Amino acid sequence: MSDVEITAVRDAHRFDEAALAGYLETHVEGFEGPLTVRQFEGGQSNPTFQLITPNRTYVMRKQPPGELLPSAHQVDREYRVMDALWSTNVPVPEMYCLCEDTEIIGTKFYVMEMIEGRLFTETRLPTLTNEERRAIYLELARTMAHLHTVDVDAVGLSEFGRPGNYYERQIGRWTKQYVASKTEEIPAMDNLIDWLPGNIPTDTTTVIVHGDYRLGNVLIHPTEPRIVAVLDWELSTLGDPLADLGYLCQEYHGESYEDEGLAGCDFEATGIPTEDEFVAEYCKTAGREGIENWHFYLIYNMFRSAGIIQGVYKRGLDGNASSEKALEYKDHCRSRSERAWSLVEALGS
Repeated sequence: MSDVEITAVRDAHRFDEAALAGYLETHVEGFEGPLTVRQFEGGQSNPTFQLITPNRTYVMRKQPPGELLPSAHQVDREYRVMDALWSTNVPVPEMYCLCEDTEIIGTKFYVMEMIEGRLFTETRLPTLTNEERRAIYLELARTMAHLHTVDVDAVGLSEFGRPGNYYERQIGRWTKQYVASKTEEIPAMDNLIDWLPGNIPTDTTTVIVHGDYRLGNVLIHPTEPRIVAVLDWELSTLGDPLADLGYLCQEYHGESYEDEGLAGCDFEATGIPTEDEFVAEYCKTAGREGIENWHFYLIYNMFRSAGIIQGVYKRGLDGNASSEKALEYKDHCRSRSERAWSLVEALGS
């Protein structure tokens, strides 16, 4: 990867590097030390490290230190889904090993291929041309559609998610996660927790969903507007494809994960596709007609994002976040949930 800040391993995330090297010599074909470890800045959940050897550079993802929320930081699921997708047209790194023995470096971890590419975290892509912006966003839509058309049984992921209604499970999960990381009263979150379960669409399908699919979680080819790797699969599961689509499209209605988002963007002046154009490109590639109840998928995702970012902020308060930026998210849960509730109110509900 390029265009990503890489630093010395932060004090809170230090581990036994000699033990890691010994493990990799046994479990990764061709691995030879000495090993140098550096840490990628950014990413608010599972810390990510660059493993440098004289002959090759690898990437490691591990659980963060400290007490973890239930069902969070499942690096084993990340490994499993990327390993399964390696044989499909969804671009993912090659997986080398998964270690679930926490005695080695203190947490579970996995090691994968390092892919060279560009990482863009500014939603409006200010350094690119209009043609490049449009091409990258349409590529985002097509790649998401490719993921959602993968044959779940053929890649061995038929049991990657639990049976039952996906949205019921997810709303329940993020409600519990939010309550566990709550730091203040936010009436909009309480309103959404009451409203969402009674407004779940009945026409859902089941595919592999990424769970955090956005511009900042893909690597773009060094010179072409083409995705070479989709990263950060911690929240992946079997679920409804419109959950992924709604997650990315919420950026058209407010700030992105890290910046201003696409609300108020001059699409003609920037070349970025409108929300309708983005959804149309996705539907064309996925082979589906229009989408009913589109508002639900946006509202659900704003609630879910608010819950996720509240967890990030709480980990920052507790001192075990993956990035020092965590404490900057103090007011994000409130603003996102209030925006979501304003969409509910606009429906006249």
